[in-house]
Amino acid sequence: MIKHNILLFLRNVIKYKSSFLINITGLSMGLACVLLIYLWVNDELNVDKFHENEDRLYRVIIHVPDGETIKTWKETSGLMSELLIEELPEVEYATAVAPPSWFGKISLSAGEKNIKADGQYVEKDYFNIFSYDLVQGNEDQVLSDKNSIVISENLANKLFNTTANVIGKVIKLEQDKQFQVSGIFKNPPANSTVQFDFALSFDFLADKTPWVKSWGSTGPEVFAVLHKETDIKQVNDKLAMIIKKRFENSTIVPALVPYSEDYLYGNYENEVKSGGRIKYVRLFSIIAVIILMIACINFINLSTATASRRLKEIGIKKTVGARRNAFVFQLLNESILMSLMAMAIALLIVILFLPQFNEIVEKHLTLNFNISFILAILSIALLTGFVAGIFPALYLSGFNSVSILKGKLNGSIGELWTRKGLVVAQFTLSILLIVSVLAVFRQVEFVQKQNLGYERDNIVHFKVEGKIKDQLETFISEVKNIPGILNASATTHDMVGHNWSVGLNWEGKDPNNQTRFQVIGANYGLIETLGMEMITGRSFSRDYGTDDIGIIFNETAIKSMRLNDPIGKAIDFYGERRIIGIIKDFHFKSLHEPIEPLFLYMDPGSAKKIMLRIQAGKERKVIESLQKFYQTFNPGFPFEYQFLDENYQALYNSEQRVATLSRYFAGMAILISCLGLLGLTAFTMDRRRKEIGIRKVNGAKISEILTILNKDFVKWVAIAFIIACPIAYYAMNKWLENFAYKTMLSWWIFALAGVLALGIALLTVSWQSWRAATRNPVEALRYE
Repeated sequence: MIKHNILLFLRNVIKYKSSFLINITGLSMGLACVLLIYLWVNDELNVDKFHENEDRLYRVIIHVPDGETIKTWKETSGLMSELLIEELPEVEYATAVAPPSWFGKISLSAGEKNIKADGQYVEKDYFNIFSYDLVQGNEDQVLSDKNSIVISENLANKLFNTTANVIGKVIKLEQDKQFQVSGIFKNPPANSTVQFDFALSFDFLADKTPWVKSWGSTGPEVFAVLHKETDIKQVNDKLAMIIKKRFENSTIVPALVPYSEDYLYGNYENEVKSGGRIKYVRLFSIIAVIILMIACINFINLSTATASRRLKEIGIKKTVGARRNAFVFQLLNESILMSLMAMAIALLIVILFLPQFNEIVEKHLTLNFNISFILAILSIALLTGFVAGIFPALYLSGFNSVSILKGKLNGSIGELWTRKGLVVAQFTLSILLIVSVLAVFRQVEFVQKQNLGYERDNIVHFKVEGKIKDQLETFISEVKNIPGILNASATTHDMVGHNWSVGLNWEGKDPNNQTRFQVIGANYGLIETLGMEMITGRSFSRDYGTDDIGIIFNETAIKSMRLNDPIGKAIDFYGERRIIGIIKDFHFKSLHEPIEPLFLYMDPGSAKKIMLRIQAGKERKVIESLQKFYQTFNPGFPFEYQFLDENYQALYNSEQRVATLSRYFAGMAILISCLGLLGLTAFTMDRRRKEIGIRKVNGAKISEILTILNKDFVKWVAIAFIIACPIAYYAMNKWLENFAYKTMLSWWIFALAGVLALGIALLTVSWQSWRAATRNPVEALRYE
């Protein structure tokens, strides 16, 4: 029976090549999009899920009241890990971490080799908590010594050309401090959010920067593994009580949350998870469903529209006693067989375009034909075949055999409206995608052109290391002499990431005020180099001998502190300081978040970054001169630099990827819609051939015939536009809520989407309409 059905299917393929090509092309393109999205979604869902202790692995977050809202921080004091171990018997291991993002690339050297790598500072139980498997060394001992360093296999090969006999060898950090290799770990997998080349002792960092182990400052991240069968709610209640008893006036509420959920559900609103990257997973899953629906609609429409081609087959089978369910089974078999063929073609398309897709999403996705993947693609193919084929099967199998054998198929009003409804649904989905693409593009363009409150263009920054640490002022003074360098300074951070402190006190401070201040340690000339604007007071200046205790706040900070006439007032921040100026608010985070309180204070001794403003148009020449000067001044350290605007753009990598992928997938959806419309138009024109011939004989102009033939399609797109607009408006408004600063959904976005959809539809149908309208009417009248 199945063999017979396959034979019939192949005969119909050969007989009706155009319909088959349209269906197979639409389905294969749709399934290829679905497969690419499936690979990406599956990878996203498995990020940080490789740790053996995943079900017991938690990170510490802190909920902090801020006026009428509650903010959530993912950083805390480095002392929190010790408190967890001491006070909570449910905690098996805990560690404080200063992540790689704090430090950027760090210079390491062994022998004659000098490279830069990503590193972090962690406590001794780090490798008992996280599954970065050690190939050499013991998890309990590798970080027991402050002078130990644990390196990746990749770093071992770079520094020593081998991973054998590396234990005990010496590595220099920034040509200064020596560490002994105590362990080697496997390179972190691609689905790890933390990518690092080496780990050092957190205690070593605390000796250099004591604030990381102070309850008055936050910054380190803290992680813990709980014992099996621990009630996390009880643990969180106990932890909150411990903090409340230890710090009577504190309103901070700590909590342990699953680490593996942080990647997808990392955003909080008033203590409650409010999403995160999961919104992109859902978005592209919806896009995959939309594209597949459009492809299935093509199949349904073309199958029902061309039903007359199979009248004799249906009538004869019914006359000789074939039951309806047998015919339904046959047509579903054909649909599923076509879907399986389309899946095979889709796999070839994915193999061809996967490298380009990986470049866009910045991943290393591969087609791994394991059992779960094979089952997944078979399930998708079977479901697609069933969804696409069930309506045509029921529709075709329901005809009366007597009517069929007369050779006439009078389409019912219901069938006609169903087909029209499906076309309207197609274009509704297409218009939704067009509006979404335009809205996302406009928001990305908005954030890229937004005035940040400082000048980010033509700012070069690089790390303070080596000789520059000890001779910072000399370096800045001499680098200014390079032609094309307009200004220079130093800071503890770049302009898109900072540390923060809650340990500020001032006269009249409300005891319940838990304001978290972003902190930037500055040097002379920083404000001028970055083109920031002073509201009142002055910038740091060498003309005043007291600026080593000076402090400058932004406008938001002064509002949070509720200070009147703030200039000259005393602030307690690791000693007494005096407010010397108020700076205009500037964005130091992405536009997803509102501007937070911030202050700058003089701290040249802790400078981590050199900031240079260079003359526009002379970037290449200046960089070449700068590199030569750097290598002379700071020998043994590779010169690696970045432009500040590149750091800013990196904050919106996710949005830019969404914009790019949405563009491609929307284009595919529209193309698939057009394929179906092309097939449906061709069949419609074929059925109206005699009508067109009669109209032409009676004097109808080509323009009039084109209007008659195209008006239905225009009407369908107009209805689709009316349905799509409110849905798109609601959906994009919800997406824009993720940004504290956002563009408006202007009317022209919807108008442009409607015009594009109408134009695409008219281009698709007009060619067929033109052919039908210009055909010789004699040929048309001979038809049938």
